[in-house]
Amino acid sequence: MNRSSSVKLQHFAEKFLHDLENFDLPQQQIQFSALPKEILNTTDGQYRIVITHDEQAVGFFLLHATERVKDYSSNPKALLLTALTVDHKHQGMGFAKEGMLALSHFIKDFFPKYNEVVLVVNKKNIPAQNLYKKVGFVDTGIRKTGQIGEQILMSLLIT
Repeated sequence: MNRSSSVKLQHFAEKFLHDLENFDLPQQQIQFSALPKEILNTTDGQYRIVITHDEQAVGFFLLHATERVKDYSSNPKALLLTALTVDHKHQGMGFAKEGMLALSHFIKDFFPKYNEVVLVVNKKNIPAQNLYKKVGFVDTGIRKTGQIGEQILMSLLIT
């Protein structure tokens, strides 16, 4: 099966609400992210993005075009990615990787004035670090202190 053709990034829509409200994560993953139902309410400049497989929500993250981005990048054309999560029952199937591989194209289509995506990942969250590296994010060498320890600042240039 060619999954990449059926994995897409989409803006949040009500049709995804049931799936997102029923996401589940193991306890060891909850410390690094948030369940979608906890962050569905957004403010101006925050965009809810859904990773879908055959029109079912399998993953979720937020893109920020807010003042918060300045905490992570001096680039005025940068977006901040937070709270990437894949529902536990859909983990290990490549959906996060396929979704993140689609990110550059999605940014070009829907956020054309931006040329960089930044994120922080916990130093202890090795699986997430490996995922981000595989899809083109690079370690900037900058470290932040988060609620549960050291955070690695990573960047993806949109070209």
